[in-house]
Amino acid sequence: MKSVEKFVAEQSDYFIYTPSRQAMEMFLYPLQCGAFTYLPGYRLTRESFDSYLLMYIQKGELTVAFSDRIQNVRAGSFVLLNCYKLHSYCSTSGWECIWCHFDGVTAEAYYNSIVSRLGNVFSLPDEYPVVRKLEAILDVFYKGAPVREPLMSRYLTDILTEFLLYTPSTARDTDYTAMAEEITSYISEHFSENIQVKELAARANMSLYHFIRVFKKETGFTPHEYLVNIRIATARYLLKNSNLTVKDICFSTGFSSESVFCGAFRRHQGMTPMQYRNLHPQDGS
Repeated sequence: MKSVEKFVAEQSDYFIYTPSRQAMEMFLYPLQCGAFTYLPGYRLTRESFDSYLLMYIQKGELTVAFSDRIQNVRAGSFVLLNCYKLHSYCSTSGWECIWCHFDGVTAEAYYNSIVSRLGNVFSLPDEYPVVRKLEAILDVFYKGAPVREPLMSRYLTDILTEFLLYTPSTARDTDYTAMAEEITSYISEHFSENIQVKELAARANMSLYHFIRVFKKETGFTPHEYLVNIRIATARYLLKNSNLTVKDICFSTGFSSESVFCGAFRRHQGMTPMQYRNLHPQDGS
């Protein structure tokens, strides 16, 4: 459809889509998308618009206001906004962009993770993979083709994943992401050993307090919680899929004693290791 919005050029196109119930329960999905030429003087302010907005600026520049911040945006940049919250954008010179309002069961989690790493306005060294997927979404509507919702979800997932994989060299917080990935990998390989949190902090080249705080911010767990979770998950597998005794499983998963193991297992599972084994007998799977 052609836009009739004030200060939007007549050649601007937009499309509206209503997702199926299945898509709303399973996928990411577009709600509106378009290719707009905004004229000088355009201004929009919304208290709320139930979706997330992704824009890629092709020409011109604009000013975006969100979360008590005002930011100038130039061509070659992406804008990612949580439109459930107050937001506005305007321009005295105009701009061209392709855009997509989207939502879905994982949209909020993607948004929060991306914005915590990159902010609401950012650019990529190579924007082509993302722009190509945005154009692919638009192309479905331009052609009037049937909307295959799993494919649309894959396009959006690929776009958001591309943002998550980008690590700006100037963004200090993203160094913490790399650190957390390295430490979690180390824990996964050495969980059966006597790992001390202070040793992990030393590997990360951080003070103990700073390491614990940053690790929890990145993973959602303290280093000790993460280590115990891996040990318990491994113990559950061995209880179900091996003939090892509880004592053998205790020490093979890195616990210092059977009492410590049984206490941790009960806190996590609400039952003793033997109760878990009897509840989940070996089935060969």
